[in-house]
Amino acid sequence: MAIATILKTERLNAYRIMWIMVLFDLPTETKQDKKNYTDFRKKMQKDGFTMFQFSAYLRHCSSRENAEVHVKRIQKNLPPRGHVGILTVTDKQFGMMEVFFGREKKEKAPIPEQLELF
Repeated sequence: MAIATILKTERLNAYRIMWIMVLFDLPTETKQDKKNYTDFRKKMQKDGFTMFQFSAYLRHCSSRENAEVHVKRIQKNLPPRGHVGILTVTDKQFGMMEVFFGREKKEKAPIPEQLELF
């Protein structure tokens, strides 16, 4: 098997592609708390995270190394108060998640296509 084929297979492997889920519970009691909450969310969105639920955001990453970069960005932007959890799972694990709206099962959103520059 050619090295290029091996690298491509490894790059697209469902165990190599990662998803980051950020779960947070931030205070919104004071004006400063609300600003910190808004700034944290906006920085996540600017970094490519999308809302999954009100306090749960997701981001697709092409590799574990790429996921680590985004996790470090989240850690750098942590607000001074509140709880933030960062969960990183493989594409294979993420694909086993079941999502429901009420009692109806919802189809999973397609995996976003990523542009890779070499």
